Amino acid sequence: MGAGFSWILAILSLGVLIVVHEAGHYLVARWSKMRVEKFSVGFGPAILKWKSGDTQFQLAPIPLGGFVQITGMNPHEEFDAEDPNVYPNRPLYQRFLTIFAGPATNVLFSSVLIFIVLLVAGGEKLSGRTVVSDVRADGAANGFLVRGDVIVSIDGQPFVHSQSGLRDRVQASGGKPMRFVVLRGGQETAIDVTPRKLDDGTFLLGVAFGAEVSREPLPVGRAAWASVRYPVIKSQQILAGLWDIVTRKAPPDAVGPVGMTRFISNEFRAGWIPALELLAILNVYLGLFNLLPLPALDGGRLVFLVYEMATRRRPNPKVEAAVHMAGFLILFVVMILVTFKDIKGLFT
Repeated sequence: MGAGFSWILAILSLGVLIVVHEAGHYLVARWSKMRVEKFSVGFGPAILKWKSGDTQFQLAPIPLGGFVQITGMNPHEEFDAEDPNVYPNRPLYQRFLTIFAGPATNVLFSSVLIFIVLLVAGGEKLSGRTVVSDVRADGAANGFLVRGDVIVSIDGQPFVHSQSGLRDRVQASGGKPMRFVVLRGGQETAIDVTPRKLDDGTFLLGVAFGAEVSREPLPVGRAAWASVRYPVIKSQQILAGLWDIVTRKAPPDAVGPVGMTRFISNEFRAGWIPALELLAILNVYLGLFNLLPLPALDGGRLVFLVYEMATRRRPNPKVEAAVHMAGFLILFVVMILVTFKDIKGLFT
């Protein structure tokens, strides 16, 4: 698959993530008899729009997300306070479900994607072999080793998957060529790679290894059960990773739309199955991220609704609007900075 076509597929896939999320809000809002004015993919003025019923559907030029505009959600807008179909006049549980539905739909969609993968390709099974999982563009191995190479031996010795073991061998080489025997296209090939010396005196090969995974057919029942468990298991792993960042056990590494598009594009070039698996995990990430109790996110709105449940009093709408607006501005600035970092990464 060509790089250009894979980028097009990646951009469309990122749009699907947004559509799925906003569709959750939209469908539950309509089920709750709320008036939905806009369904937008992207921010900014519409570059393509059409109307269905009372709702204007549109595509906008800033691909940092999307939104569903429900009448009455913004306290500063003008609306008929006596209208039973505006957001503030709907029952509390309907408002809660409408906000919760966006992240929940992403999580549900991740299960659907994994179910398709398991039915088409089967379940994963470790083969016991080691493969090249990534090659850095600035590494010495770039142009010699390629993703998917099965490692038979390094310098005449069998190699068992261990990133630390690889680092030790690279440093022990002293910058001399290392002979890799790899299985590529069903045939063994010997490849010499010379580690590149860095300014600090260490050596860089620029390659990551992983355990080779084969697939075996799964019956429908097992595939369905595994797909249901998938978002639960991945959520636990993601939250554990987030906790490591909070406790400074791991460095933060934010990725924006450009970076995600790049990752998805790379997976499409590797094949449809890796691409669908990446989209599944991104749906879990998007669902969890939006549930964080931060202003401007769905989780922040749910905090105010939980407050209303607990106190049986509605929070001051002006205060709530100010909190969400401040959160949105901060989030927007962060997204711009992350996007610039992603764009810079395209040329390094």
